[in-house]
Amino acid sequence: MSKVYFSTWRGESINNIDKPEDTWEESAYNLPEQYNEHASSKAFIGWDGVALFNPDVDVVRLATEYAAQYQVYSEACGRCAPGRWGGRILYDLLDKIARGEGSVADMDHLKEISKTMQMTSKCEIGKTVPTPLLDLMTHFEDDFLTCINEQKASKHYNEEVNYIAKITAPCTDACPAHVDIPGYIEGVRDLKLDNSVEATRQTMPLAHTCGRVCPHPCEDECRRTNLDDAISIMELKRMGADYETDHGFGFFHPAKQKKPIGKKVAIIGAGPAGLTTAYYLALEGVECDVYEELPVLGGEVAVGVPEYRMPIDKYNQDIEAVKDLGVNFITGSRVSADMMRQFEKDYDAVMVAVGTRISKKVRCENERPEIEGYWSAIEMLDQINLWEKYGIGEPVDLTGKTVVCVGGGFTSMDVVRCAIRANAKKVVMIYRRDEKTIIRNTTYEEYHEAVEEGVEFIFHSAVERMNDENNVLKSLDFNMFELVPDPNGGRAQLLKIEGADFSRDVDYLIPAVSQSADLDLLPKEWDIEMTSWGTIKTNGTDYMTSRKGIFAAGDCEYGPMTIVNAVGQAKRASSVMLRYMQTGEISLSDDEIMEDHLRKMRVYDKKEKITGWMPGVERSESEKLSVDERRDNNREVNLGFTQDEALHEAERCMRCYYIAMVAH
Repeated sequence: MSKVYFSTWRGESINNIDKPEDTWEESAYNLPEQYNEHASSKAFIGWDGVALFNPDVDVVRLATEYAAQYQVYSEACGRCAPGRWGGRILYDLLDKIARGEGSVADMDHLKEISKTMQMTSKCEIGKTVPTPLLDLMTHFEDDFLTCINEQKASKHYNEEVNYIAKITAPCTDACPAHVDIPGYIEGVRDLKLDNSVEATRQTMPLAHTCGRVCPHPCEDECRRTNLDDAISIMELKRMGADYETDHGFGFFHPAKQKKPIGKKVAIIGAGPAGLTTAYYLALEGVECDVYEELPVLGGEVAVGVPEYRMPIDKYNQDIEAVKDLGVNFITGSRVSADMMRQFEKDYDAVMVAVGTRISKKVRCENERPEIEGYWSAIEMLDQINLWEKYGIGEPVDLTGKTVVCVGGGFTSMDVVRCAIRANAKKVVMIYRRDEKTIIRNTTYEEYHEAVEEGVEFIFHSAVERMNDENNVLKSLDFNMFELVPDPNGGRAQLLKIEGADFSRDVDYLIPAVSQSADLDLLPKEWDIEMTSWGTIKTNGTDYMTSRKGIFAAGDCEYGPMTIVNAVGQAKRASSVMLRYMQTGEISLSDDEIMEDHLRKMRVYDKKEKITGWMPGVERSESEKLSVDERRDNNREVNLGFTQDEALHEAERCMRCYYIAMVAH
């Protein structure tokens, strides 16, 4: 709810003009009434209307400035005349009126052009830019006519007013890394695959990786879903990255690396968060030293995500892109508290980006790590992946063994599918919730591929007790539960089903319920504030800890998270760190402030009716290895799109760019 003077946002009609402020009707939407902690907003204008928070708004100049943003952020594809020329005409006529040189005919022409763009533009940016302009010309016509009839400039035309604009899209807004998704899809569609990977790397350096193992929340908020089916956004992302690798090109960085600025940082952890921090700081000319405890780079993606999902040669290409910027990596280096004390003296800032590599317990009776057959998910995946990817250690052979994994997320999926490939006789996943929840926690594809490979899922279940003989696991006792609705309308509860308990002989119990971080590297006297989950506390927006100059991002800040979430945090953190090193202060850029506002507002409207696009265009499906081809080896399962499939899928994208702007 926002207190507004006037609003047409998303179809609402609120007019508090000439009413006492204490009687103002509020907007139903979470509009950015307060721009930041230092400034109130005067107005917000965007793809779905306009909201004024203050009577003292120059609506004519507001319209003019918004039309000007179309020139800055147009992203115009040039495929239609309304989009290519209409925006220019809008700005020229509005500025003419705003400076006191317009006519009534100009006003009529503005309305005509606006309606034509709404009806005939091929992409959303051309369709939506006129929407708030028509609202302002309709509801504040007298302000426009005053400028015309009196031939004088609008009231704030020559004054300094801050107009902050940002381009977004529903998919981009849903992406934790705010990747320019329409941009990289357009690169695929136009067969400019270098442009595609450059668009991705503006905010996501791990293009190969997130083109393969991302849970793609963007697809849940793809506007195409309102018409038929979401764009295959994740798979299109890998097209540009694979093109770069397969043709042996150098790295298509999103910008030219700046000269050294005389600042250096220490980054603890070479997983997605650490790599991302290093990448964007190195682009800005910051010297980066990355310390990694493991003997290999890449963190949990390297030693935790199996080869069949994330081929190490592809991930290594993402790592090489970071190395290409001169980042210094120190492997096999476990950072201690003493080292951290020294880092604080030697570096201008420190990023803690360690992963969560301590497996949490199942919390059943007789759960003892010393029992043979009790094997943490992290230890199992480490052994499998270090051998399969690097030839380090020894192979895992589960021939004739029965394996039970307790979990419900990506780690547990990796465990059970790796167990299948290690030739286990029987593999079972125990999960307290239902099939729908496990799909939401992972992906539809991941779950169904595991089922195809022979994994047995037992839902609404839990391990009650481990049974051993002389510290050797022999069997497990299980409880079964049912989901009972709350008669008062609250959340349904899991209740044990009496008499439904059962037992099974097993060889291995692998807990994959969650992981925690080992944070012994933090000096006790620093007294860094922690969350109730045992992770490092930040405010979630600038990622600085309670100790000045010490930042945290990724799993150690929030708990086990997806790669794209870790990248999104680290990208923001690197930006804040750069400003901190330059000014000594913590601040967000206007772009980051607008990102936060737009996410709160919700860019995607799932109730929106899509018109003007042909429905029923089938989503492309890439080729996958058959079950027989994949279940006994670590070949990559998803083979990706052919060129024709990628072009077909890219053509389905509706280019849903939107422009938002705040005046303050």
